[in-house]
Amino acid sequence: MAKITWKAGTMLAPVPPALISCGTMAKPNVMTAAWTGIICTEPTLVYVSIRPTRYSNELIRQSGEFVINVPTVALAKAVDLCGVKSGREVNKFALAELTPQACAKVKAPQIGEAPVSLECKVKEITSFGTHDMFLAEVVAVNADEALINKSGALDLQKAGLLAYAHGFYYGLGKKIGKFGWSVEKKSTKRKRAAKRK
Repeated sequence: MAKITWKAGTMLAPVPPALISCGTMAKPNVMTAAWTGIICTEPTLVYVSIRPTRYSNELIRQSGEFVINVPTVALAKAVDLCGVKSGREVNKFALAELTPQACAKVKAPQIGEAPVSLECKVKEITSFGTHDMFLAEVVAVNADEALINKSGALDLQKAGLLAYAHGFYYGLGKKIGKFGWSVEKKSTKRKRAAKRK
């Protein structure tokens, strides 16, 4: 495959256009951030990168808490709106018709309509040019009980997750495999296929 070379840029995609909620139940705020992800399993560490000029940056610095809410295709319009409006000027929860819900371990609200919400406590803030990176520990995870299958596992395929790639939103497609399926023994694959029938 022939490739061309461009200057360095943010070409990693797709990424989750996560809804980052912060503030308090009395004064909730939410923003969209595609630059978020996992750092470590034990302890469970994540990050979100936010421009210093954003209102959410200010709120998270003050409280040391935020929530990463995983969006669905049904939330696409709200996700976009929360990325272009400022919480300094409007109540984005009300404008986007999102429901703030209390969390178990942090004072920041989670989003009721999101299938998964990760409650986070900031451990470190590092400034990197255009963005500040908030390194945080996940202290609780909230999942929609309608997405828990018979064996007690979270089945996110039912949620209709949203992805973001270079300025555009996409619905994730069908599940094509699981971790390790490429090296599974044929007998295991046959047994798994028989269970699905």
